[in-house]
Amino acid sequence: MLVSLLSLKGSPGVSTLATAVAARWPAAARAVLVEADPSGGDLTLRFSLLSTPGLVSWVAAARRAGDDPDLVWRHTQQLPGGLTVVAAPPDAEQARAALTALAPDPASGLGGLRAAAGQPDTVVVVDCGRLDPGSPALPIVRASDAVVLLTGAGADELAHLPRWLPVISRWSPNPMLLLVGDGYSTTEVARELDVPPWGRVPHDPKGAAVLRGQRGSSRWRRTGPGRSALGRFALHLATELAARHETSTPPREHQDPAVSPAAVVDAARVGSARDVDLAHPGGQQA
Repeated sequence: MLVSLLSLKGSPGVSTLATAVAARWPAAARAVLVEADPSGGDLTLRFSLLSTPGLVSWVAAARRAGDDPDLVWRHTQQLPGGLTVVAAPPDAEQARAALTALAPDPASGLGGLRAAAGQPDTVVVVDCGRLDPGSPALPIVRASDAVVLLTGAGADELAHLPRWLPVISRWSPNPMLLLVGDGYSTTEVARELDVPPWGRVPHDPKGAAVLRGQRGSSRWRRTGPGRSALGRFALHLATELAARHETSTPPREHQDPAVSPAAVVDAARVGSARDVDLAHPGGQQA
């Protein structure tokens, strides 16, 4: 299974949640976290990982090995709690260059990554960072079995959703929307935008600090994210994603390879035909 996590605006904690989801994926499957954020990876610095193996070495090998499903596992490292990761370089230029080289033909859908994700009892969780029309991570999102979209709950952040959701829905029939931070409640967003958020990511600074490697590797080894509110939320999310995948049809992107990044640009220009009043947030958070 291939799962992409991304945002449309700002930095609402995509990397932290992606780490939690991969770490808390139901035990029946082996999970690997791939950093594919064009702005650069965080794991190398957060956990003092080696510069290689990682995204760059994997991409170099993938250009020769093609669709080898085991290739991704040969370019991983492990976080203190045992989570297997493919870390991107912290430098944005290097990360973007690697991602661009990984999928020179966006319609082809990253065969090696799909092959790895298609192995039995395997999940590849990808941190795609912030999505924009020129993102080299866009082909990964389009090839995913499930897409998790994080957005801040303020009016300026929610205003982007009506333009993007129809496009994302062409790639993943049921993209999962999560709210982050203060602002509109899940009930208000569902009412105003006709888009029911799956939930709100809990505000959990201590749990997030563990996931970012800020509270020491010994704490990760002892408790990991399992006892935090964020870790429990990630387990609930991962369980839901796994259950949906078992009963879902193939993603639409796999059936319609003609969808291109230009569709994203067009959607951003056209916008939503529906006027949305997001000027007055209020009420209790759901």
